[in-house]
Amino acid sequence: MGCFMNFLWLIFGGILTAIEYLVASLLMMITIVGIPFGMQTLKLAALALWPFGKTVRSGERSGGCLYVLMNVLWIFLGGIWICLSHLVFGAVLCITIIGIPFGLQHFKLAALALTPFGKDIIAD
Repeated sequence: MGCFMNFLWLIFGGILTAIEYLVASLLMMITIVGIPFGMQTLKLAALALWPFGKTVRSGERSGGCLYVLMNVLWIFLGGIWICLSHLVFGAVLCITIIGIPFGLQHFKLAALALTPFGKDIIAD
């Protein structure tokens, strides 16, 4: 069932979202300062490509001071807008019964988009 849902996700916009994250990641990695942010955007691209059957969890190292600082910078440099866009898409999709599973995946992406540093994506 999860594989079928992932294919539907790809057809109805998941591939475009993943490509957007991948392009943004490559653009951020042009500079040395942007590499950590580009790596986190790659994490978002991987989850946006195949979200069903994956869980986002805080890693063992997520309590470090550097991760908190990087997450705060991430929020102010655009993470809030990425999170809000996923929340809007999730809310719109949850209006219909058919869209609820896809809306829940957008909520998962929103949580990761708000604070990606120190988070791990784990296959169920």
